[in-house]
Amino acid sequence: MSIWENYRRRLRRQRLLVRAIRKRRELRVISDRTHLLTDESILLFAVLRNERIRIPYFLKYYRKLGVDQFFLVDNGSDDGSREYLADQPDVSLWTTPNSYHSSRYGTDWLNGLLRRHAHGHWALVVDLDEFFVFPFCDTRPIRALTDWLDTSGTRSFPAMMLDMYPKGPIGAQPYVEGQDPFEIANGFDSGNYMISRNYFYGNLWIQGGPRARAFFADDPENAPSLNKVPLVKWDRSYAYVNSTHMLLPRRLNLTYAAKGGEQASGCLMHAKFLSTFTAKVDEEMKRQEHFASSQEYRAYAARDPDKVDLWTKWSEKYINWRQLEILGLMSKGNWA
Repeated sequence: MSIWENYRRRLRRQRLLVRAIRKRRELRVISDRTHLLTDESILLFAVLRNERIRIPYFLKYYRKLGVDQFFLVDNGSDDGSREYLADQPDVSLWTTPNSYHSSRYGTDWLNGLLRRHAHGHWALVVDLDEFFVFPFCDTRPIRALTDWLDTSGTRSFPAMMLDMYPKGPIGAQPYVEGQDPFEIANGFDSGNYMISRNYFYGNLWIQGGPRARAFFADDPENAPSLNKVPLVKWDRSYAYVNSTHMLLPRRLNLTYAAKGGEQASGCLMHAKFLSTFTAKVDEEMKRQEHFASSQEYRAYAARDPDKVDLWTKWSEKYINWRQLEILGLMSKGNWA
C-alpha cells in the first residue's frame, strides 16, 4: 500500500466529513429524542421517502431485533410517513426537501447524523426495504452480536444484500400495511453472483441475483451492487463513501477472510419486489434523483414491472438464516 494511496484516501475522507457537516444543515428536526440515548444504545439510521405502508413492520422488526433508537431522515414524503414517525417514542426524525441526488443519495445526510449522534455506538444503516439477518438472529438479539464483535475487537460487520421476490408476477399479491413482506416475497437466488475486489477501498464488490438476470442481462457489469457494511461501531472520523457499500478508513471494509477460512457475515433481505414496486418505479422515473440518472429504475421501467415473474426452477424458498449459511450466502465464522 503506497504512501500516495493512503494520502488520497485520507483526503477523500476529510472531504466527505466536510460535506457531511455542511449537508447536515439541510435537515430540519421534527422530533428529537436523542436525550433518551445511553452509552449502550444500539442505533439505526435510514433515509426514506413515501414509505408509509412499510414503516410499521420495519419498526416492529428492528425493535424485536434489539435496536434501541431510530434516526430517520424524511426526504419530502407526502403520504403521511413523516406524521406517523413523529409520533413514535423511539424515533428521532429530521426532514428535508433538498435533493437526494445532491446529498450523494442520502449518504451526506447520514454521515452528518452519524458523526453527530453515533460516536461510540454500534450503528446499523439500512433502507426501509432492507432487513438485517445475522447468525443466530432467531434466538439472539443484535446486542449479542455487537458484544461478540466488541470482545473480538471487530468494528464492522458485512452483509450481502439478498433480493427477495414472490412466486408469480410481482404485482399479483397486494402488500398491506404491517404485513411481513416475506410472507409474499419469499424466494431468492442461491447462486448467480459475481465477486471482485475493489483494491483502492479494499471491499468486495458483489453483483448478480434476480435483478442482474432479469433487468441487466445485457449489461451485467452495471447491475446493482450487493455488498454492504451496514453495522459499524461508529467513530466521528468515519465516513461512508458510496451508500453502505464501502466506507473509510479502508480497514473497515476488510470484513472477509483473504487467506482461507471464513469470517462472520450476515445478509440484508431486500423486500423491493412487492406490489408497491410499480408505483415506486413511476415516482423515481419522474424525480430522476437516483444514481446515474436513475439508470436502475430505467431498467425496471423498460419492462412492465407488475407483470415480471422473477421465480425460476432454480429459485429457493426462504426458511431461515441457517439455510443461507448452508448455501454460502452468510457465515457464523467462529461465533458459537
